[in-house]
Amino acid sequence: MALIWILAGTVIAGVGSVWIAAMLSFGIMARLTKHMLSFAAGALLSTALLQLLPEALAAGISADALFAFLLAGVVFFFILDKAELYHHGHEHGEQGLDLDTLGDPGAGHGQASSAHAHNHAHAHAHTHAHGTTGSGGWAVLVGDSVHAFGDGILIASAFMADWRLGMLASLAVLAHEVPHHMGDLVVLRHAAGNARSALVKVSLAGTVTALGGVAGYFLLAQFGAYLPYFLVIAASSFIYVALADLIPQLQRQASLRDSVGQLTWLILGIGLVFLVGALAHSGHGH
Repeated sequence: MALIWILAGTVIAGVGSVWIAAMLSFGIMARLTKHMLSFAAGALLSTALLQLLPEALAAGISADALFAFLLAGVVFFFILDKAELYHHGHEHGEQGLDLDTLGDPGAGHGQASSAHAHNHAHAHAHTHAHGTTGSGGWAVLVGDSVHAFGDGILIASAFMADWRLGMLASLAVLAHEVPHHMGDLVVLRHAAGNARSALVKVSLAGTVTALGGVAGYFLLAQFGAYLPYFLVIAASSFIYVALADLIPQLQRQASLRDSVGQLTWLILGIGLVFLVGALAHSGHGH
């Protein structure tokens, strides 16, 4: 039964995030585009601090070990991020693709909205200067697939602790992958000139999340005693992405109106995770 929950959660997070990104990128839900970074940051932080870490404590890990492992996890993801930047800097000569200039190829006469600027900057942080050639497009897809596989393992660890916790982790991953995939869709659409082809390719990369979930399921079945540590790793990943990637993007918008909107959607992300967690755990003690 746990494997079924893992497959459902990973497909929702991996593929669902791509389709929501497509709706935002191609205009159906464009009004919500600029709010996704704030919402994702709130969802990630609240899932890590209010759900994953308390669950790890309840699973038997000591507070000293938890915070030491949390710190190690944040440092590890920092090093991983630096290694990726270093690799792409050498591979592409650190000449990035200005995603803000791409817009919609079918309507690309200065009509790209300011809402897309958030996600273009976020995409640039993730893709780290991929070009618009075929090789650049494949680099985006390979990077997406590796990232999705890791997300799948983290989601599986949450489901192995509790299916409700797994659904919250899936929601948090979905929220932070939406702006990421929006940038990928822009890059691949520009490279191929075909929105449908870009959507299919990024969706296929998203399905790798399910493969990571299956791998995580069998890994944790063999090493179940280490489940609390996997939960802390998941929490450190969420905290790092929120604080090192998403929130710095929000700091670029300094007007009072933008700041109020960002704070509102940040609180909405926190509130949604808190509400879903409270409803899921009501009447069911751990």
